[in-house]
Amino acid sequence: MNQYQDLASAGIWKNNPALVQLLGLCPLLAVTATLINGLALGLATTAVLIGSNVTVSVVRNFVRNEIRIPVFVMVIAAFVTIIQLLMNAFTYELYLSLGIFIPLIVTNCAIIGRAEAFASKNPVVPAAFDGLMMGIGFTIVLMLLGAMREILGSGTLLAGADRLFGPVAKEWPIELFATEQPFLLAILPPGAFIGMGLLIAAKNVIDNRAAARQTAPTDKVTRIRVTADS
Repeated sequence: MNQYQDLASAGIWKNNPALVQLLGLCPLLAVTATLINGLALGLATTAVLIGSNVTVSVVRNFVRNEIRIPVFVMVIAAFVTIIQLLMNAFTYELYLSLGIFIPLIVTNCAIIGRAEAFASKNPVVPAAFDGLMMGIGFTIVLMLLGAMREILGSGTLLAGADRLFGPVAKEWPIELFATEQPFLLAILPPGAFIGMGLLIAAKNVIDNRAAARQTAPTDKVTRIRVTADS
């Protein structure tokens, strides 16, 4: 497995920032009431991860070790500001829906963690790829949790897609079942904690089964010598 395959495997599954490192849980649990909210925050986080990783990798040889963390935070804040202004300009309703959690991407431990642990020690291309894979892994968890909560809570999927994709997505929402009252446990924060726990448990079950399959004893073939006397 080469370096890029290893980075992809680590970011999406083995070292997923949400399921394994348990980083960035505050916005993850807060905004995933719908799939579209989760996708929007995931895309914003991925863009900041890639931009900050590339910049940190470029300046890593020019920044003194004593001030590297403040510099990394300033780089991350600059990219978060860019994303915030773009969302304000092009997806204003979604920007209002996500609220304070867009500027709070600056404090996302997953982003500062990758800048410190990987981007500050590696060239630009691997750093950018690491940011992309970590962002994809984080976005997948956001979307799964958002879809789970939206289906259980409201019986719909892709509600509010037009806030992210424009008028062309007005017909995208799907009503899976009709309900007079939403299932509040799924919509409120306690439902997010329960859903996150189920996703972590599912990943652990899959990993344990894969490990057991790899270590399962194989049947030995015994060779029997047949002679003329037997």
